[in-house]
Amino acid sequence: MRYQLRYVRVPPTNVRGRRENHTQYGPARHIGGRAWRGVACSRHYGPVPVHPTAADEAAAWFGTPSHGTHNAARTSAPGMLASGLSDRTDDLRALEGSGRWAVCVDFEGAVTLARFEHWRPCDASTLSGSWRGPAPQAWSSSVSEGAYTEAVGDIRAAIARGDVYQANLCRVLSAVLPDPSSCDPLALLRQLLAGNPAPYAGAMRLPAVDSKPPLAVACASPELFLARDGEAVLSRPIKGTAKTSGGFLDKDVAENIMIVDLVRNDLSRVARTGSVHVPEFLAEEAHPGLVHLVSGVACDLAEGAGWPELFAATFPPGSVTGAPKSSALRIIDELEPVPRGPYCGAFGWVDADAGRAQLAVAIRTFWIEQTAPVGDAADAQVRPGAVVRFGTGAGITWGSDAASEWRETELKAATLVALASTGLRPEGTRC
Repeated sequence: MRYQLRYVRVPPTNVRGRRENHTQYGPARHIGGRAWRGVACSRHYGPVPVHPTAADEAAAWFGTPSHGTHNAARTSAPGMLASGLSDRTDDLRALEGSGRWAVCVDFEGAVTLARFEHWRPCDASTLSGSWRGPAPQAWSSSVSEGAYTEAVGDIRAAIARGDVYQANLCRVLSAVLPDPSSCDPLALLRQLLAGNPAPYAGAMRLPAVDSKPPLAVACASPELFLARDGEAVLSRPIKGTAKTSGGFLDKDVAENIMIVDLVRNDLSRVARTGSVHVPEFLAEEAHPGLVHLVSGVACDLAEGAGWPELFAATFPPGSVTGAPKSSALRIIDELEPVPRGPYCGAFGWVDADAGRAQLAVAIRTFWIEQTAPVGDAADAQVRPGAVVRFGTGAGITWGSDAASEWRETELKAATLVALASTGLRPEGTRC
């Protein structure tokens, strides 16, 4: 089966350079910028004799959706569990080599590539590990409703001036975790998918090694950023959200058309001449608690175009930035008070040997950060703290109503934040 992809222009250096002070994430122009040294290893597909992964061991899990069926309503979540970390790098040129890689590129451009030796079938319901979430009332937002309303007004004013046609405005929800020893992202994903199936779900857990920080991400994304099979590429941008099928507004349709045009334009930068096309347009796709409008943009890569060129042409994803891309990124940088981190980045896997890949737009995504120690320094129980974060946002156009856009951010967060807050520890886990 052939897959295909969508394209978004890389922002100018000065736009990404504005985020250089966020050293935790790093500037986007460093994508693929460091020399890479591959580590030779053997790989095994299918069942292998590996033990359940411990909470301090590197591991990743990614769903294996049917590419002919995008509806997320299902009772199981088949996927592949990766273990046996053999290499970790931030150089996208590694994906042109060999091996199978777990990939996380955050919105600010920091790249994490983890090569795993073992990949075996594993349903998400059997993932091991523990998760104890925060109380539902413990979450706080990086932006208040009043500030979000004011920012929507700022974007509409920019549209009136002709600076931008559409911009995505996001906020980050955060909560302190009650037990930092029970914050396994794979266990969190198990819990999320039990109540919110998602076609492009995944999780990654990497401990800190040398100068590389730890990484803990759980993603329940409904949106495909890039799928690749050889030179064939597909992207399926989501634009338009409603509670029910009949709830879409003219604004939703206009947004989707706008982003499809942006993706087609950017895709042409690395595509074989004449190969860019739209195989799917304004399709309605149901997910738990809401319905989306989805379109597909496809192409065949031009000769000489590899992963570094593909990311340079497409990242960050157009559906979570806006149009024109450079203007939208400038506005995002001015109006959003905190970095997005893994949220709105790229998350998934690349099989360099098979020439195949599946990368989600990392929406509906949680990430866990270690904080300063909790407790009295003289207390034997002193331990590092941990915070869980979740991003949510909405696309702003001239036709946007600020109150409605705020409610859309609440709608997108409601189901998943509730699931992450329950703190259940399901029995019978095996992987």
